[in-house]
Amino acid sequence: MSAIAYIGLGSNLDQPIQQLLTAYQELANLPETTFLAGSSLYSSKPVGPQDQPDFVNAVVKLETKLSAIALLDALQALEQQHQRVRLRHWGPRTLDLDLLLYDQQQIALPRLSVPHPQMHLRGFVLLPLAEISPEIVIPGKGSITTILSNITIDDLQILLKTE
Repeated sequence: MSAIAYIGLGSNLDQPIQQLLTAYQELANLPETTFLAGSSLYSSKPVGPQDQPDFVNAVVKLETKLSAIALLDALQALEQQHQRVRLRHWGPRTLDLDLLLYDQQQIALPRLSVPHPQMHLRGFVLLPLAEISPEIVIPGKGSITTILSNITIDDLQILLKTE
């Protein structure tokens, strides 16, 4: 049985655009997983500490036979391959991969919360998600178009349009 999963990507260190493009390829190569779509790359202001570079963000859509926890493990392994270091909360990073949605499941585990707890507040997640799946409904929050109409996305700019 396979699931549709959405992954949020972010980077603001060591050539962030290249970090995300490389991550697109790595996500496409995950075992038992098919890359279905990738959003454009967006520039956004950092959440939290402002004494860091702007972020590059995107969202990808995967079809996977991996369980949610196995997918999380694979995402964290990719972060480590990109030398992700967690120095402070909401700090700079080479690559951040967040499991946003896993089918329409609601998952509450010590290591994993799905839907991602803050995604409905983050334009840098919602706009690229809406780009690749404009019909999506976020469990417990509603349709993406309604959620997007209630938040500010003025600081987002497309850096690189994907096909």
